[in-house]
Amino acid sequence: MQLSRIKNQIIDGLQPGVRPRVRPLARSWVLVLAVTLLAGCSSVRLAYSNASQLGWWWLDGYFDFSREQAPQVKQALDGLFDWHRATQLPEHAALLARTQAPILEPTTPAQTCRWQAEVREQLEPLLQRALQLAAEQVPGLTEAQLRHLEQRYAKGIDEMRGDFLQDDPGERLTQSVKRAVERAERLYGRLDEAQRRLVRSGVIDSPFDPALWLKERQRRQREVLVTLRRLVAERADADQRLAALRMLLVQTERSPDPVYRAYQLKLGEYNCGFAARIHNATTPAQRLKARETLKGWEDDLRALMAP
Repeated sequence: MQLSRIKNQIIDGLQPGVRPRVRPLARSWVLVLAVTLLAGCSSVRLAYSNASQLGWWWLDGYFDFSREQAPQVKQALDGLFDWHRATQLPEHAALLARTQAPILEPTTPAQTCRWQAEVREQLEPLLQRALQLAAEQVPGLTEAQLRHLEQRYAKGIDEMRGDFLQDDPGERLTQSVKRAVERAERLYGRLDEAQRRLVRSGVIDSPFDPALWLKERQRRQREVLVTLRRLVAERADADQRLAALRMLLVQTERSPDPVYRAYQLKLGEYNCGFAARIHNATTPAQRLKARETLKGWEDDLRALMAP
């Protein structure tokens, strides 16, 4: 994976199927980290070493910063990744080390959910620090930049609709299965035909509702725009800005819509079971491949920790 390709993925918002868990002001500062930890390509060190620049490209694509704003944002990104390298990479490397023995054994949906919760817990300090840095940039946002954000949101919605709500149900299923297979093969290597049928069956049975997901995403985007415009208009102080951004994060992870909140829980439980079924259907050789992949990521992170 070349740096230019990574840049293009950042600018385009990466894969439209990856559901973001934080808003653009904070998300860009965790986005490159997610690519680094989860992409599984051979350029983890390259991506992380250029994380600040990649984050800038992505963030500027949403806000179109002025020449006056650019130095502050770039400095904030540099500081964020310096802090992350020094304080957070050891924990991420340790988590990857702890998963290498268990991945050789069968698993359960409950264990899969626990691993996901631990990953989310490890990301919490980064999210909170990113929100603090994002809150510092809010007062300088102009109405023109917020309209630019609104337009970028609309573009992203169109892209997602094209990827997830195809008119042809058969094409929609084909693309969903393809994404699921690719995610599994990043970890385990190539799946055989029986395993691919298992993935297809799991996708068919999944409660994932792209129309409902898209509707919720649009609600979140409207709330972001309303919140940012209000903070700018009211000249909110630092505490008010941070509290508002934290509320947006809370509502991203736990929707105020009870229907969508119930859907989130149902989908989360299903995905844990689906991941466990895929893992338990893998061969010993595939689990060894998964362990090697995790070990490679761990080694990359430990190399990045070195002065």
